[in-house]
Amino acid sequence: MSINRNTINTRTAALVGMLGAISAVLMMIDFSLPLFPSFMKFDLGELPALFGGFFLGPMAGCLIIVIKMLLKLLIKGTSTAFVGEFMNIIASVSYVLPAALIYKNNHTKNGAKKAMLISTIFTGIVCVFLNAYISFPMYGRLYGLSMEAIVGMASKVNPLVHDNTTLMLFSVFPFNLFKYGVTSILTYLIYKRTGNTIRRILDFQN
Repeated sequence: MSINRNTINTRTAALVGMLGAISAVLMMIDFSLPLFPSFMKFDLGELPALFGGFFLGPMAGCLIIVIKMLLKLLIKGTSTAFVGEFMNIIASVSYVLPAALIYKNNHTKNGAKKAMLISTIFTGIVCVFLNAYISFPMYGRLYGLSMEAIVGMASKVNPLVHDNTTLMLFSVFPFNLFKYGVTSILTYLIYKRTGNTIRRILDFQN
């Protein structure tokens, strides 16, 4: 049966909305990890956005990120004067957009692996600068914490941390490598198993 383009666009929009909702739920299911301070939370909120970026293109992946954050704010609001949400959007886009662009131009399994590896490392570096120069200073002003206090919180669970530099090298950077590395692996496994099925449902030909 033939499906017209308006139907395809409607189904695509519905898929973007659904992935945005799943992303918001996954973002709100967060938890701390051993060797990392409690204020650094692990979640899989970027997984649906990366899936959507691979499947529907870079702009769809970014739109899923925006939907995720809007739904999160509607459901839970903000406890960080929007600092955390702003940082999350930048980090998420830094992860999803390069990966989706690379995969779009190299639409193979190796292309997907290369895209996720590059984006994971790139996002880890971006998060170091975000936290060092924007996030941690703003959190410090918001909660009345000095950088020494933040470093102290990290050093309690990771003895390698004893100043700002080691905080970034041995806490922020490895945390984000782990977070986005796990997200990449899970996205690859899910995409590999469900991509063709969803494509048939949407009647995509590419």
